Parts: sequence; structure tokens; C-alpha cells
Amino acid sequence: MKSPNFLLDQIGTTIFTVMSALAVQHGAINLGQGFPDTDGPDDIIMAAADALKDGRNQYPPLTGVPELRAAVAAANRRFYGIEVDPASEVVVTSGATEAITACLMALLNPGDEVVLIEPLYDTYLPVVRMLGATARLVRLEPPDWVLPRAALEAAFGPKTKLLLLNSPMNPTGKVFSADELGFIAGLLHRHDAYAVCDEVYEHLIFDGLSHLPLMSLPGMRERCARIGSAGKTFSLTGWKIGYVTAPAHLATLIARAHQNLTFTTPPNLQRAVAIGLGKDDDYFLALGRDLARKRDLLGAGLRGIGFDVLASSGSYFITADFSPLGFEGDDVAFCRHITEHAGVAAIPVSAFYPADAPTRYARFAVCKRDSVLQEAIARLGAHFAARRAAE
Repeated sequence: MKSPNFLLDQIGTTIFTVMSALAVQHGAINLGQGFPDTDGPDDIIMAAADALKDGRNQYPPLTGVPELRAAVAAANRRFYGIEVDPASEVVVTSGATEAITACLMALLNPGDEVVLIEPLYDTYLPVVRMLGATARLVRLEPPDWVLPRAALEAAFGPKTKLLLLNSPMNPTGKVFSADELGFIAGLLHRHDAYAVCDEVYEHLIFDGLSHLPLMSLPGMRERCARIGSAGKTFSLTGWKIGYVTAPAHLATLIARAHQNLTFTTPPNLQRAVAIGLGKDDDYFLALGRDLARKRDLLGAGLRGIGFDVLASSGSYFITADFSPLGFEGDDVAFCRHITEHAGVAAIPVSAFYPADAPTRYARFAVCKRDSVLQEAIARLGAHFAARRAAE
């Protein structure tokens, strides 16, 4: 037998899986993987349960049940003023990660170039490479995560097919401003390129900011595929319901990719999400308010211990610089250390870079019950107080 040589050998197990397993092993509070520790709204869960018994449990339409496609179109109009044809411009997927993969499959050919902004969600780069495309990386630097406009402009060239944009951004919590998005739109127009917009945290924004889809800017409607996530919007991450809004000629290609990945998505969950997208404004506003309060709770606790906590304007996460604590070791060692010895798991931010990463930052999830966050602060505080006393 020939020596095995498989493409996926080059892609390891995700850091989220590794750290979550380590957290279980050591009985640690898991502030690593980004999922809430309480279920989403009862009415949506009951709608999903009821839909299991309504006699519509066979294959739904490839692009999604009509109710959810209509609800996605209505949400685009309601929140962003984007007019969408639900019959031809919406594709429902089995989660936003599948949506990202389907969009990249639909738009990329081998040899194309993709502009990616670091730090980046760990799915992006492996999929780009599996499709035979080339990544052009542009780096945001902590602690301010300012968009380096000259570097971004230099990353575009004759082979640029698309930009993959994540806003609000994981892990930084950055919300791209209207001015930054306008600059990006200008580059896309000048280079006749597309954008795949990962906007799963669109409703999880703090401090009075508002989400502005790149698709809503002048000239961008025909260049963008916009991805949303019911898991993030309704705190039901296990349901894995994503949706793509794209112009019809791109949506057709995205649907073909989806056909060859999962084909369809559970119909009862789709119908429940459709009901959720119609919830009143108070629900969506409360999402951001509640997470901002949790961000402030955890951030204040970490600062009290000695961390330098970076600003976060959206998403499930905050990033903290642990170097003021005097820990000798990189971020991977630090996250293993606090999981094993303090009983709190976090994610090393270097996991969001393919190479030459900053090594003194950890990402903490804030989407947990207040009592859990308070216990995590207490455990970390006691651990580092004991370390200082022993020095």
C-alpha cells in the first residue's frame, strides 16, 4: 500500500474542540467555545417541536422552506433596507460554517486569489486552500485592530476574486465602520471583485453601534453574499441554521454548492427560525444590551485580576492581554495552564492566525450566565493571587 498522503492531514482538529475537551477533563468553566449556556426563546423552541408533528418531515426544498426564505428577505428589508427576492436570492444552509464553505465553493476557481483579514475564523483558510485558491492575508494588529488601508489595497491584484469579511469580527469584537466599509467597497469596485460577508453576529453589537452590511452600500448589492446565523441570533447554536442572501446569479451557484454539501436542512427548525426572525424589535435590542452587560461584568473582573482587556464592540467575545500577570509562556501554554490549574478555559488568539501570531492574548466567551462568569472570575482571581503570594 502506498504511504497515505491526504489533503486533510494538513488540517488539524480545531482549537475549540481541543480546549473544550480539556475543559471537560479538568472540570473547568468553558469560556473558550462560543456558545451560550442557556437555551434560546421558548416560543421558538416550541414552534420547532410543534413543527415535528405537522406532517412535513420529508425533504424540504433545496434552498429552504418558503417561510424561512420569506422571513430572511423580510429581515433584510426591516433591518437594513435591502430588498430581496425570497424565491431567488436566499439559500438556507446547515449552519453558517456551511454557508461560508458553499459561498467559497460557488465563487472560487483554482488559481483565484482571496483577500482574508487576520485574525480569522479557523474555517476560512482551509476551505480556500482546499478549493485551490490562494490567500492574500492582511493583518489587524492588537490592541486597536485598526484596518491597515495601504496593506489591504496592496493585497488586491489582477487575480483577486473576492474578499472574505467578518463583521462583527471573531475574535476581536471589531465592528467595521461605515468609512472602513466604504474603503473596502471602493477596492471591490476597482478590482471587479466579490465579497463573502460573514455577519453571524449582526445583532450582537454593543455601545449604541449598529450593524451596517457591506451589501447595503452603493454598488455592492450585486457583489456580496451575506451570511446570517440563527444559532447566534437566537442562542440556539446546536440547531445549525444559516442563511445566505445573494444576487440571483450568485445564489444559484451557492445553492449548487449547498446541494453537494448537505442538500437540505431540517424543516421543523427552519419553520421555527422563520417565526423567530419576526420577533419584535425589543428582542433584537435586548440581545446586544444583555451581552454588553456580560462583557462589562467579565471585563471588569479580568481587569481586577490584572489582565489588560481590549475593547470589544460586538460578538460573543472579549480579548485579554495576560502579559501583565507575569506568566512565562505563550498563549497556548497560558490557556492550557488556566484550564488545568485555575479551572477556566479560554482560547489562545494565536489560533486565529496561520503564522507569526501574537502570543500574549486569550479570547474569553461572555455568552454565559452571570453566575458562571462570576465563578470564572473568582477562580482566576484566587489562582493568580496564590501565584503572586508564592513568588
